[in-house]
Amino acid sequence: MDSDENLPRPGDPLALLVKQDLDPLSVAELEARVATLEGEIARVNRHKQRAVNHRAIADELFKR
Repeated sequence: MDSDENLPRPGDPLALLVKQDLDPLSVAELEARVATLEGEIARVNRHKQRAVNHRAIADELFKR
């Protein structure tokens, strides 16, 4: 595994997101941003759980 694999890629949307200046945003905009990010966290967690389940099924199938 290359150590550079975990570094943000140039133009990586997540890297750009965390660098964004939050000072110009209103409270309502910040609340909307939090709600959007919480939704994305839930989506990623669901995808992760499907991957874990898929791996467990494959391991059981091949008796690892």
